[in-house]
Amino acid sequence: MKKYMSIMLVLLLLLLAACSNKSGGEETASADSKNPKGTITVWGWDVAAATLEASVKSFQEKYPDVKVKVEDFNSDDLYSKLTVGLAARGSGLPDVVLVEDERIPGYVHQFPQGFLNLSELGYDKHKDLFNEAKIASVQDQDGNFIAAPWDIGPAGVFYRVDLFKQANVDPNSIETWEDYIAAGEKIKAATGAELLPIDVPNHDGVFAMMMQQQGMSYFDKDNKIALQSPEAIRAMKTIKEMYDKGLVLQNNGWDGIVTATVNGSVATVPYGVWYAGTIMDQAPDLKGQWDVFYLPGFKEGGTRYANVGGSSILIPASTKNQAAAYAFVDFFTTDKDAQLLGFEKYGLFPSLKGTYDAPQFTENSEYFNNSPIFKKFADIVDQVPTVYLNENLAKASTVTRDAQAAIVLENKSVEDVLKDAQKQLENQIR
Repeated sequence: MKKYMSIMLVLLLLLLAACSNKSGGEETASADSKNPKGTITVWGWDVAAATLEASVKSFQEKYPDVKVKVEDFNSDDLYSKLTVGLAARGSGLPDVVLVEDERIPGYVHQFPQGFLNLSELGYDKHKDLFNEAKIASVQDQDGNFIAAPWDIGPAGVFYRVDLFKQANVDPNSIETWEDYIAAGEKIKAATGAELLPIDVPNHDGVFAMMMQQQGMSYFDKDNKIALQSPEAIRAMKTIKEMYDKGLVLQNNGWDGIVTATVNGSVATVPYGVWYAGTIMDQAPDLKGQWDVFYLPGFKEGGTRYANVGGSSILIPASTKNQAAAYAFVDFFTTDKDAQLLGFEKYGLFPSLKGTYDAPQFTENSEYFNNSPIFKKFADIVDQVPTVYLNENLAKASTVTRDAQAAIVLENKSVEDVLKDAQKQLENQIR
């Protein structure tokens, strides 16, 4: 009897081991499966969620055995739920999630095991499909893809054609920030409109664009704080000069920018390409009266390109259906039609370079002065300088906004304030 029981025990252990090995083999190979199955949940917000939802049909034509459920949240709610879920080791998280690029380093730093390494799943083969600046925003320090690139925001200066004509200013003559300021003085004298809106104590977007033109963020390529750098001093002095000359409209948040755009309080709005959709939606009566030129440079022949905004797709490591989640991410971010759908229907500018030869990008825009403005933006994607973001971005932005307010509104020394800001940020990071 004992011998019989021993034999049965051995057989049972062997059976359990075989089942365990089989299960492990399937899990390991799941990301490489050509025929994934099951249901996945995808989190997004607003028009981004709508684009994800609209792309499901074409995805399922290729992967009919995968069901996709897209959940649309307010972005703040999404980030709150994502943070709570990651802290709870994956509890309640989706299989796929949309995250703004600037937030990715913070999440990866706080939860280093929170997301799948997409390079290990094969995403590296798509590297040449995107521009270097976008690639840098979705890779970790070892060059692994932590996220798959989606939309971007190459920047330019949206301008009022009628106000420029009234002031006899040729937008093509503006090559430097000095030219831009001189044009602003003429426009204000002739029309009463200020040059641009800046919510001085609450938004440092113009400063960030100026820094990227010079190959910087709040940090340099060695990950050192750059608030005391010549580039930062140059940018902040330019902003102060515009304010001191009465060319800056002190707007109140996002609604203030939109209001100024609609009512003619400003002649220009430097912003990402996606703002074109806001202008068309909020100011339909101004059809033909808006156009765009590239950001001014700090010197003739200097770089005039930057990026504002953009988001990417991540897979939480807690997903129970890795194969289907990766199939969706791979398809959605590299399928030309899916990317064009988001652009054409919702104004989301794709980072997939293969889309830029489509008619939606090359044809003239009737609203924007019959100008091929989207081609203008597409033409500069590869020229946007790579900048270096890290988990301290939010802290750096807060310190910079405070510094901008002290310099502009309190008329304090640029050099002194930025020196103090550098020390303050160093202390916060330590």
